[in-house]
Amino acid sequence: MDVRDLWKNTYEWKGGVMSFKLSQRSLDKLEGVDERLQAIVKTAIHHTKVDFGCICGRRSLEEQRMLVKKGASKTLKSKHLDGLAVDLMAYVGSRASWELNLYDDIADAVAQAARDVGVGVCWGAAWATPYQAYPMDIRDWKGTMENAMNAYIDLRRSQNRRPFMDGPHFELIT
Repeated sequence: MDVRDLWKNTYEWKGGVMSFKLSQRSLDKLEGVDERLQAIVKTAIHHTKVDFGCICGRRSLEEQRMLVKKGASKTLKSKHLDGLAVDLMAYVGSRASWELNLYDDIADAVAQAARDVGVGVCWGAAWATPYQAYPMDIRDWKGTMENAMNAYIDLRRSQNRRPFMDGPHFELIT
């Protein structure tokens, strides 16, 4: 059996090169999300080295209140409420992963997709840097998103503040 047959439900083959494909569940989670952000996510899946899916798009105020109460979110003013943010989950095979190094690879793909689409995006592990205040547009970063994340961490430490890391989170800059 050809290895492509084993992967056909998860991956899309283009000219002999494997690329990932968003699941129907991810596409459903994108419903209600701003069309520009949807376009970025749908483009990023073709740039990524790491498979990912959308686990959260637009949220109701009640969902947001519940997340804040559980400590899973810090604000009732989330951009998710207006469909201006998504949370993306990394997958290694069929296993979901929270390993931060996977998210900077996903962020590299989102940054390229944001450049392709021409829309500003801020990443939840590089909210700002010494060179650009919040919201930092990841399209403008000259380097990897790992380097952007490290610059954010260094900035927060220089301010004697703890960095707030939300690697799965991406939001439109409006």
